[in-house]
Amino acid sequence: MSNLQYQSGFGNHFATEAVPGVLPVGRNSPQRAAKGLYAELISGTAFTAPRADNRRSWLYRRQPSVVTGAYEPLPHPGWTTGAAGGVAVPPDPLRWAPFPLPTAPTDFIDGLHTVVANGDADAQTGMATLVYTANRGMSRRALVNADGEMLLVPQQGALRITTELGLLDVKPGEVALLPRGLAFKIDCSDGPDAPFRGYIAENYGAPFRLPELGPIGSNGLANPRDFLAPVAAYQAEPGPCEMVKKFGGRLWRAEQQATPFNVVAWHGNLAPLKYDTANFMTIGSISFDHPDPSIFTVLTSPSDTPGTANCDFVIFPPRWMVAEDTFRPPWYHRNLMSEFMGLVHGQYDAKPEGFKPGGASLHNAMVPHGPDAEAFAKASSAPLAPHKLDHTLAFMFESRYRFVPTAWAMNGGQLDRNYARCWADLQDTFTP
Repeated sequence: MSNLQYQSGFGNHFATEAVPGVLPVGRNSPQRAAKGLYAELISGTAFTAPRADNRRSWLYRRQPSVVTGAYEPLPHPGWTTGAAGGVAVPPDPLRWAPFPLPTAPTDFIDGLHTVVANGDADAQTGMATLVYTANRGMSRRALVNADGEMLLVPQQGALRITTELGLLDVKPGEVALLPRGLAFKIDCSDGPDAPFRGYIAENYGAPFRLPELGPIGSNGLANPRDFLAPVAAYQAEPGPCEMVKKFGGRLWRAEQQATPFNVVAWHGNLAPLKYDTANFMTIGSISFDHPDPSIFTVLTSPSDTPGTANCDFVIFPPRWMVAEDTFRPPWYHRNLMSEFMGLVHGQYDAKPEGFKPGGASLHNAMVPHGPDAEAFAKASSAPLAPHKLDHTLAFMFESRYRFVPTAWAMNGGQLDRNYARCWADLQDTFTP
């Protein structure tokens, strides 16, 4: 049964059933679940996590997820895990041209490549940034990532994401957050052979949450009600399914005799979510100078150091710029945090020509970066009237840990080996 509907809220306790009367009343695990279903709990945090942080959902399904075959290795050289999967590189700024779409039939799993990573999945620290490039759906195939949750940022092609808890339709400009350990499959809504491409943050650390607002107050940035969770929807068609599981940094496969998308009802606060970045309430200066880019944070994964994130998801959406006597593009800077940036559509104001949708850049910890010479010259002489920066959407995955590029990222043909030249024309113009 397919039912594309949504429930609203981030961190809410949801309750949804595809068949009336299936959700138990007053208890989670009755001796006999309704209509011959099985009760199963999925926990996204430790049992004893504080109530405000505890995430789990009860599922009522036609077969429990233990009904599967034995797993065997599934080679996948493109999807590596943690800093150990990378190669040594100098502290240079890096940039990649748009990652090419495949010509041979390629589904979402086969089209995954790690670009940069840090941390350690077993230690539950750090993250990886991947790109996906594909041109066909996953059909009778499902993916479970036991190493981390996955934040999907589509860049080309709308996605139909089937999860155990229901369906999500996610188009470029929207993002999807898929909890660790939840089975899902991905098809392209644009057609069976339509190409699709995007970015992924594979978060090994604490689950993403909404950032605190501090002096911003009670309103601003991403609002909880704009995050949408699916309603229960189960598949009834018979036939085997290939289960692919990422576990311990490796991929494994097993054949099971029925679909894992058989949850008829569920309740809890661990759920896949989608979010439309057009609903982000942007904050900015209305006098002079720049607030820090933390004002663009949509989601954060905290670390054990308060205020220093394991990973931040930051967006640069359309917005007005009105500051007086201010150089309006991002200033030249070196950060403790490492920054991986991607572009969904339009132009990025600090790199008007060299940074293209579907490409990426990396500025690691304390690697200097900022506007290229063209952007500097234009912004230094522009009349400072109110200006709408429109038709653009860039994003960053920020992390406290150094990102380590993979061999594929460095040698796959998309690396711009002349990137640093974009600053070569910034001359010494000091006039004492």
